[in-house]
Amino acid sequence: MYDLTLDPAPRELNSAEDLERRLREIGAERYHDKHPFHHLLHGGALNKGQVAAWALNRYYYQSSIPIKDAVVLSRFRDHAVRLEWRNRIEDHDGNTHGEEGGIERWLVLTDALGLGRDYVTSTRGILPATRFAVDAYINFVREKTPLEAVASALTEMFAPQIHRERIAGMLEHYDFVNPGVMAYFTRRVSQATKDADWALDYVKTHATTPETRQRVVEALIFKTNVLWVQLDALHHAYVGGMIPPGAFRPEDLP
Repeated sequence: MYDLTLDPAPRELNSAEDLERRLREIGAERYHDKHPFHHLLHGGALNKGQVAAWALNRYYYQSSIPIKDAVVLSRFRDHAVRLEWRNRIEDHDGNTHGEEGGIERWLVLTDALGLGRDYVTSTRGILPATRFAVDAYINFVREKTPLEAVASALTEMFAPQIHRERIAGMLEHYDFVNPGVMAYFTRRVSQATKDADWALDYVKTHATTPETRQRVVEALIFKTNVLWVQLDALHHAYVGGMIPPGAFRPEDLP
């Protein structure tokens, strides 16, 4: 199912510089900071229940990232790559020294929005499209080449800017948000920058033919689609009012 060509404008990628240029074009065209739902979120146009729906659904993505990263790590015999990649798992899960990870910081956000932790972590109330998209991402890194698995994480190249916009916009517009609640995003600005730099260097080094560079491009497009479709579903359900059966309903907030 992943062999469809996703790039509408394939071109000859004859060098690492051509590859990086095309990857940055994809971010400018396709990263989910362009989505109308994010404009509403960052601009203060959503109510608390709609923000809670976003945070609840996004939890499924956040809590699945270390699972995805564990799959990617298992694809490599290279010890140095595994050492580098396992840092991503600790960034989200925390570590055995008691340092909290991104998942715990995300739960601080859902706490502030009035969502019970048992409900959030059960993922019972998420949208079907959220589950399908995130599970497809895990399957992608399991089934594609290790190079493509790494490349799919390159949306991190564009994440620091959206985190900065989210921090500023939500602190300005929502009285149920404070700097402590936004700690997940504050921490991810530096983490995502470091991770993106490593992954970009990896794909530029290891994608050595036009064909493998195009696979890197397709992997990044796939990942932008994974992110975009989650926002499509949120917008349809919680702005358009088409909430599917069994999904969280904002009026259920205490």
